[in-house]
Amino acid sequence: MIHKSLAILLCFTIPPAAADDNQPLEPEEAARSMVVPKGFNVTLFAGEPDVRQPISFCLDDRGRLWVAEAYSYPNRNAEPRDRIVILEDTDGDGRLDRRKVFYDRLNYVSGIEVGFGGAWVMSPPYLFFIPDRNGDDKPDGAPQVLLDGFGAHANAHNMANGFAWGPDGWLYGCHGRTNWSKIGKPGTPDNERVVFDGGLYRYHPVRGEWEPFADGTTNPWGVDFDDYGQAFVSNCINPHLFHMIQGGHYEPWRGRKSSQFAYQRIPTVADHLHWVGKKAGDSEGGKPEQLAVGGGHAHSGTMIYLGDNWPDRYRNTAFMCNIHGRRVNNDILKRKGSGYTASHGADVAISRDPWFVGVTLLYGPDGGVYVSDWSDTGECHSNKNTRRKTGRIFKITYGSVDLPAIDIARLGNEGLVQLQLHKNDWYVRHARRVLQERAAAGHNMQKVAKSLLTIFQDHNEVTRKLRAIWALHAIGGLREPFLFAQLGHDSEYVRAWAVQLLCEPKKVSGRVSSKLAAMATNDKSPFVRLHLASSLQRLPSKDRWPVIEGLVSRAEDRDDANLPLMTWYGIEPLVKKDPARAAALLRKTEIPLIRQFIARRTAE
Repeated sequence: MIHKSLAILLCFTIPPAAADDNQPLEPEEAARSMVVPKGFNVTLFAGEPDVRQPISFCLDDRGRLWVAEAYSYPNRNAEPRDRIVILEDTDGDGRLDRRKVFYDRLNYVSGIEVGFGGAWVMSPPYLFFIPDRNGDDKPDGAPQVLLDGFGAHANAHNMANGFAWGPDGWLYGCHGRTNWSKIGKPGTPDNERVVFDGGLYRYHPVRGEWEPFADGTTNPWGVDFDDYGQAFVSNCINPHLFHMIQGGHYEPWRGRKSSQFAYQRIPTVADHLHWVGKKAGDSEGGKPEQLAVGGGHAHSGTMIYLGDNWPDRYRNTAFMCNIHGRRVNNDILKRKGSGYTASHGADVAISRDPWFVGVTLLYGPDGGVYVSDWSDTGECHSNKNTRRKTGRIFKITYGSVDLPAIDIARLGNEGLVQLQLHKNDWYVRHARRVLQERAAAGHNMQKVAKSLLTIFQDHNEVTRKLRAIWALHAIGGLREPFLFAQLGHDSEYVRAWAVQLLCEPKKVSGRVSSKLAAMATNDKSPFVRLHLASSLQRLPSKDRWPVIEGLVSRAEDRDDANLPLMTWYGIEPLVKKDPARAAALLRKTEIPLIRQFIARRTAE
């Protein structure tokens, strides 16, 4: 059935393509002819030859685009020639007028982010850091290999990619399932490496720690966070959108050994598909019946819009590029139980260019959204554009905008603190990361911590309180007494983040352990209980059991999409360690799914 909002806009959702599918539209024409809702404008920020095959891009503290160009795809053994270019709009007219090549000796690049004095680059099998401490846009030396072992042994796609800075100060990235990895620092013995076969991962830029965040999906490509710090990824293969909970196991299973004892995995939050047919492959080709419901099964990029240019109705909604549909889908996120549900909103942009392949979406300092176009034909794994001569980056804005001249890294500490209140989260994230960089460099952050604490105490908006907590955490300004006090805060979001940050070190004090157990039994919020369930996997066994006993007593959670499963994921490793206590729990639990899974795991 066609979604009612799409049926009304049917003429909007299915525009005719160019007459010749063998040739792309010219870059300017591709921008001009893109169909967007009333009040929106599409302009060309950059097109070939200034940018070609943009596989990933990010924005630096000056609002410049750092673009990873992938020339080697799909030939992994090609001569290293993938490159990173810096594209800048110096006069604020929405189009690049300065271009620099930062580095041009990469092979099979799939992700780029900047911060901490350099560029973070995913180029399987390596996670590189390319230093540029003096900010002259020239590498200080050869790329540093931080980690190796990222899978590059199977197909040409479905691999580690990224990135995005998380609210907790970690660098997050996605990882496809087919090219599974054995990750470690260079020289790590094979038996000490971490096997990871798909999902969401994170890397701490100061401590140099890597860890899986959540396991599953098929080929996630793009991660972003909402106003409450919740992670979402789009999945290139159906289903298309997931709320990623720390420690979660996600559909589809596809035989993952890492999810062998999960038994059941967390489903998509989307209440719809963007394709019709018996299987995802039926959606290929951009057929009218597929376009009417969203365009097809293949998606790339994730953006939770938190900018200040688009209308407020788009805030905290999810956007992703639909590859077969040549468009940008919009999913409307709403809270449901412990998590979220996502309904299909009207598509926000549709290209008439038959070569349009959207990959990445990011909002910038003026709130406008940049969308990259890989520019190719066919399906999502095609490589007909063998000359690698096309590529575009478009900009979608609402009404008139002025691009501010900004260099966040040059602001004083108090200015960075005040940016935590900005409506446009681009400023919030960059300012928080710069504060984290300064703290890591040994700067005195006592005044910063005091100012952030004032925001937390005095501001009425819970989103601003959360920003203050995240920034305090980033600079190392949180202590147990403060977080312990927030376990009783009025806001479920503050309580949930207090749980998550207290359990971050994988050990807790006795009084925290007792409080977590009491909250599992008594806290009224399923969102808080979800974070308690998520924390189980970071707690020692002795601290885990009391929290488990509280969570399984909550009969009201039996039909929640997340809570029974997340609680089970925390229980499962303990069944073998303490079968007697597991058997006792089997008799006490008020959640049938957990009773079933304990019995099954015991039998196995």
